[in-house]
Amino acid sequence: MISIQNLKVEFSARPLFDNINYVINKNDRIALVGKNGAGKSTMLKIIAGLQSPTSGSVSKPGDVTIGYLPQQMRLVDECSLREEAAKAFDHVKELDNEIDAINDEIAARTDYDSDEYQALLERLSEKTDVRAMMQSENYEAELEKTLLGLGFERSDFNRPTSEFSGGWRMRVEIAKLLLRRPDVLLLDEPTNHLDIESIQWLESFLKNRRGALLLVSHDRAFIDNVTTRTIEISLGKIYDYQVNYSHFVQLRQERLEQQRRAYENQHKMIQDTEDFIEKFRYKATKAVQVQSRIKQLAKVERIEIDEVDNSRIRIKFPPAPRSGDYPVIVEDLSKNYDSLNVFRDVTLTIKRGEKVAFVGKNGAGKSTLVKCIMNEIPFDGNVKIGHNVKIGYFAQNQAQLLNQDITVFDTIDYEAVGDIRSRINDLLGAFMFGGEASEKKVKVLSGGEKSRLAMLRLLLQPVNLLILDEPTNHLDMRTKDILKSALALFDGTVIVVSHDRDFLDGLVSKVYEFGNHRVREHLCGIYEFLEKKKIQSLQELEKKDSVIAPQQEKVITASKLSYQEQKEHERVLRRAQKHVKQLEQQIADTEEAIAEIETQLSQGNASDPEIFSRHAELNKLLENVMAQWELACEDLENLES
Repeated sequence: MISIQNLKVEFSARPLFDNINYVINKNDRIALVGKNGAGKSTMLKIIAGLQSPTSGSVSKPGDVTIGYLPQQMRLVDECSLREEAAKAFDHVKELDNEIDAINDEIAARTDYDSDEYQALLERLSEKTDVRAMMQSENYEAELEKTLLGLGFERSDFNRPTSEFSGGWRMRVEIAKLLLRRPDVLLLDEPTNHLDIESIQWLESFLKNRRGALLLVSHDRAFIDNVTTRTIEISLGKIYDYQVNYSHFVQLRQERLEQQRRAYENQHKMIQDTEDFIEKFRYKATKAVQVQSRIKQLAKVERIEIDEVDNSRIRIKFPPAPRSGDYPVIVEDLSKNYDSLNVFRDVTLTIKRGEKVAFVGKNGAGKSTLVKCIMNEIPFDGNVKIGHNVKIGYFAQNQAQLLNQDITVFDTIDYEAVGDIRSRINDLLGAFMFGGEASEKKVKVLSGGEKSRLAMLRLLLQPVNLLILDEPTNHLDMRTKDILKSALALFDGTVIVVSHDRDFLDGLVSKVYEFGNHRVREHLCGIYEFLEKKKIQSLQELEKKDSVIAPQQEKVITASKLSYQEQKEHERVLRRAQKHVKQLEQQIADTEEAIAEIETQLSQGNASDPEIFSRHAELNKLLENVMAQWELACEDLENLES
């Protein structure tokens, strides 16, 4: 279907791709993998036609359609959620209008034997066949099914897209892309803005979808379940495996061993040849042999291998100081933002040595509960931290707390103690700070790089309670494996907020589910919890079938209200709508201020060290306002219904 031929890309004379060739077939489901910076996103952009290679070509039939989801995109907010999603069917509407116009012209003509009339009939037949293949007769139902699957509620459908956060607007773009049903789907980190339930829905959708898929993702469970072919980009070349990611990891290890042996043999041969040349360079009797060896050496194609095999590196936390039997006890905890309730009456106990997960939809209060435990925000109720508990905390904004004026190496060197000091370079390499990258100042690192550095720094601290809020967001799969292994061996207590199923699998033995202003405890691992959730969802559907239909329920409820009650309800509703708009404006202003600072940082124009503190403050403010906005929207929906 799509043929990539002799593809070459260079950046600043450094080759990113070197004469790459492969074919994407009609129903291939491909995982594109490789280290950060290997060129995965660049490959997707070239196939999508958004970037040109230095040389080579991408060939595809003229009728093949391509859908591309980048990691970051510019979003335009001009209509409601339903209207924006319906734009996916604009091409269907245009085709329907074209078919109607041809039918009208045929009906108006009487020259049945003319060539023009026959041409019209052929054109109508062609367009009708194309329309039949689109299978979009009931696109309204398809649209609603997709939006609901991605986590939206029916009450969201008529809300302006400007009311949604950046993550939710990204879901709108995913929905439009899926609804267009392109022949080839190119997805760059599609799960970044999805919670566990939405990831499962997308996984199921992609498995049952026809057409080709090329996927970049750091979610191992997701790509394992969705893809059947793996293409690795490494050192400018590709390695193509007709297997899923887990099987690829095994085969890749075998390939690396072969490469390493070949590299060592070649290195010895080159060294022996150079020694011979140096030894006999100035002896006339050996001149012919020396020249022959020089020519032989010039023809050798040097074997390259990856700098570090990160899969072999293991990190172990320092021994955890013994804490009390119950590091965290929460009793009757409630949290409100003004009149908006996040959760209420939360009671839980975490025992020493337990590893637990906080899961739930975005905005359900997971990070808020962590902040209550850390005593970062006020709350109602009791949070008791046990005897001799030493907390290591990784927040989503933890990177901003690093010393910006020292190097990456010094950041880790200051924390490392004991035997670990002799392995600092290995640790830095495992977290993608090998070579020259270790000498960079922290202030010039990207947001993702700072997060990785903050995580590595945390691994070296002697603590007995680790609280990790979305720790894997900026880690590739090998680095996540290293972190997961370290946490599995950690003899302290762990609380993880995450949507990464593969990371949580085998790591946690208890799951706390956040939703509907409550926190429920599940004494099981993550996959057993997800299986439970599917059963519960079916039971809930059965319960809903036995009660009054929602439309009827609304009519009955409204008819029971007196005139005064209706007036009061309308007043409360207007106040709720105004509150939502005020929060939206505050979100927009804060996002704009953050964007201005990040522009300065990316251009290297930030000379005032206070700019980093300001950036951290704004991010924290945005997070709080977003939480208020999500709760305000939920209250507004309840009032409207």
